[in-house]
Amino acid sequence: METKQLVTKSVIDAWTSRVDAANKIFNSLSDEDLQKEVSPGRNRGIYLLGHLAGVHDKMLPLLNFGPQLYPHIEETFLNKPDRAVSEILSAKELRAIWDAVNSKLASHFNSLTPDEWFHRHTSVSEADFAKEPHRNRLNVVIGRISHMQYHMGQVALIKK
Repeated sequence: METKQLVTKSVIDAWTSRVDAANKIFNSLSDEDLQKEVSPGRNRGIYLLGHLAGVHDKMLPLLNFGPQLYPHIEETFLNKPDRAVSEILSAKELRAIWDAVNSKLASHFNSLTPDEWFHRHTSVSEADFAKEPHRNRLNVVIGRISHMQYHMGQVALIKK
C-alpha cells in the first residue's frame, strides 16, 4: 500500500471509528438524558450534540464538498454558549441532523483519492498553502477527530 493511501486510510478509519463511538454514546442516552449537564454548570448533552453536528456541517464547505446542510444551527450551537438561546431544536431533530451530516461527510470521504486528501482546504489561500502544505483536508479531519473525542468524553459523563 502506497504511503499516502495508508495514511489517508488510517485517518478515515479513525474518523469512522470515532463517529461510530459517538453514535453509540448518543444512542444510549434518552432525550431526557441529553438535557442533563455533563457536570454542574457545564454544557448539556443536547448542546454538545448540536455543537458537534454544527462543526461537522461546517466541514462540508471547508473541505470543498459543498455548502452546509444546516447553517441555521450555527448561531445556537457554535456562536453562543449553552442556554444562551431559550428555544433550541429537539433531541430528535438534532439526532437527525447529526446522522445526515455524518452520512454526507462519509460519502465525500469515500469518494476522494489519497492525493485529493492532501489538497488545501478552503480557509487557506493558495499562497499560504504553498508555504504550509500541511494545511490540507486530511489535517482538518485529524483536528476534528480530536475535537469530537474531547466532547464525547464530556458526554460520557452523563451516564455516570
